[in-house]
Amino acid sequence: MSIDKMGVIGGGLMGSGIAEVCARTGIDVTVAEVNSQAAQAARERIDSSLNRAEARGKIDSSERQKVLERIHVTDNLNDVAESDLVVEAASEDERTKLELFEQLGKILVKDTAILVSNTSSIPIVKLGAASQRADRVMGVHFFNPVPVMKLVELIPSLTTSDETMERMRAFVAEQLDKEPIEATDRAGFVVNSLLVPYLLSAIRMYEAGYASAADIDRGMVLGCGHPMGPLALSDFIGLDTIRAIGLSMYEEFKEPMYSPPPLLERMVEAGLLGTKTKQGFYGYDK
Repeated sequence: MSIDKMGVIGGGLMGSGIAEVCARTGIDVTVAEVNSQAAQAARERIDSSLNRAEARGKIDSSERQKVLERIHVTDNLNDVAESDLVVEAASEDERTKLELFEQLGKILVKDTAILVSNTSSIPIVKLGAASQRADRVMGVHFFNPVPVMKLVELIPSLTTSDETMERMRAFVAEQLDKEPIEATDRAGFVVNSLLVPYLLSAIRMYEAGYASAADIDRGMVLGCGHPMGPLALSDFIGLDTIRAIGLSMYEEFKEPMYSPPPLLERMVEAGLLGTKTKQGFYGYDK
């Protein structure tokens, strides 16, 4: 059963990227946002990404226009009711996601519709229970930037049906031409379970005065061959997102390495979130 019509909840960096990638494969996509201003921002974000793709020769102007025609942006959650698949890509806040899954479970019309979350760390089994359709709920975790990154984590919960898992594996591998890996329903899944402690360790190192941010990053780029240093990568991901993932993982495992350090807490409180606010461990112009 292929996915022909889908909804994306949240048109931020991840949601707009997911919508673009899916529309480029011929799927009709409805992006639902919280209000008209957020919906307009989502549309502009998608437009900008497609403009960059055209400028780089990834698509031509005709294909760009066809992709835009396949994407409908709305501030009405009910507009996703007829979807074959709904991808939740709202902010990394457990209460917000639970409320969304409760609403979506009620409004989705098709009995076969699948509801997935792009969460980085929140337990999928909780989201399934909130939706009242737990057998058709799982995690499908994309990576930023979605149009570029090939990896997608598939996370079934204890209550996800085998049919749901196989449909999502086929969707990711065959329709989207991305590379799926399977993870168990544990906070952090595969990538963030390894990545987030590393990023938090780099923040603690900077906080303790071991070295400058630039030298910590240069050390990992030049010494370990990483494409980006940990503090620059934290800025790129978003310091609020790093904090939220760390808190979720600490809540589940109670391991000190997952606990956000005081400096990260202060930066988030101050609104210094990285590239999206143009100031984090580094400053960023437009």
